[in-house]
Amino acid sequence: MAETPPGPKGEPLFGSSRTYADDPFRFISTLESAYGDVARFDMGPMDTVMLCDPTAIERVLVSESARFRKPDFQGDALGDLLGEGLLLSEGETWERQRRLANPAFSMARLSGMADRITGHAEDRIADWRADDVVDVEQAMTRTTLDVILDLMMGVELSEQRVQTIEEQLIPLGQRFEPDPLRFAAPEWMPMPDDAAFDSAVATLDEVLDDIIEVREETVGTDEDGPMDFLSVLLRARDDGEQSPEQLRDEMMTMLLAGHDTTALTLTYTWFLLSENPEAERRVHEELEAVVGDERPGMEHVRELDYLEWVIQEAMRLYPPVYTIFREPTEDVELSEYPVDAGTTLMLPQWGVHRSERFYDDPETFDPERWKPERAKERPRFAYFPFGGGPRHCIGKHLAMLEAQLIVATTAQQYRLEFMGETPLELMPSLTAHPRQEMSMRVRER
Repeated sequence: MAETPPGPKGEPLFGSSRTYADDPFRFISTLESAYGDVARFDMGPMDTVMLCDPTAIERVLVSESARFRKPDFQGDALGDLLGEGLLLSEGETWERQRRLANPAFSMARLSGMADRITGHAEDRIADWRADDVVDVEQAMTRTTLDVILDLMMGVELSEQRVQTIEEQLIPLGQRFEPDPLRFAAPEWMPMPDDAAFDSAVATLDEVLDDIIEVREETVGTDEDGPMDFLSVLLRARDDGEQSPEQLRDEMMTMLLAGHDTTALTLTYTWFLLSENPEAERRVHEELEAVVGDERPGMEHVRELDYLEWVIQEAMRLYPPVYTIFREPTEDVELSEYPVDAGTTLMLPQWGVHRSERFYDDPETFDPERWKPERAKERPRFAYFPFGGGPRHCIGKHLAMLEAQLIVATTAQQYRLEFMGETPLELMPSLTAHPRQEMSMRVRER
């Protein structure tokens, strides 16, 4: 069937599943460049509308969020993995779970955890020596796993147990890489990677069961018990507010979503600093001026402006979550384009963050874009790495605190020099991972 231009006046771009699956990043960028605010295409059986209009994105996520919902992933692999956890749940279930989770993610609590985050970063680099070559993605994954297990589950796992978790991330990630055959196949049809995926989920369930069993003895009461998320949920379960199944779904969501995006943000931050020596120099100068020989802590984070801009710019160029989805619950008009209820809406951070309509020289790493006077010139939702509105990422404050403390702790002692080929090739899954190993040489400052 012939392709026709997607857009306000056009029919959908047919047969796009394979093109999207081959390279979703290029696909998104091409559509954004060609059609701007809105484009319509077929993704397998799904009629999909891609929105790159910040005003329309803000309507969907914030001002009119009640008219939009997350697509129903129950019955597919994502639903099997995360169930009714915060990431996928809707309605009263989501509202109850969000209310329970809020205290664990409050800045008042997280501010008191800064020292522990720094400690996990120190533990990870303790064995590094000048001229070592390290896989930075793996190192950052280990660090952020340690942080989420500690701060949100109240446990510290052995290196072997953490490695077990890491090993399951590979088949899980492969299962969610875009596949045109999966787009078209019925849900009941067996696929080659199903067994590895099911085995990984079962292994992670066993790890979570062990963590829950350990923590059941230490949760205490509402008045005197710990306030990590697992303890809060265990007390809610004991009070009849939480089923065992809901507890499992929340812990699986926390384990996976809680570490992955921050690890990727850190990985891309190190890569970009290695590729931009002037920005790296400025980070080190700021650390010397603000932190000096002290141990990085909460009192320093508030003054590390340039480091914060670096991390924001890394999330602009390489947003770990590169697109999010919604669907309208009623017929709507977005960017002067009629959208039927139930249509899949794609809101791609990748396309918006790299658009020349909102950023000068968008492919260039420029942390000073985030100076307040420059940032305020752009539409609010020209940048949305954590989503927005009621469903914004509950862990965004933790993620930024982690990223700043881990970079600061590491950069006090070392520079990291990327050893691989550029430009980076990205591997699409639920999040955007580098396709190659992120080998970096450790250099003493």
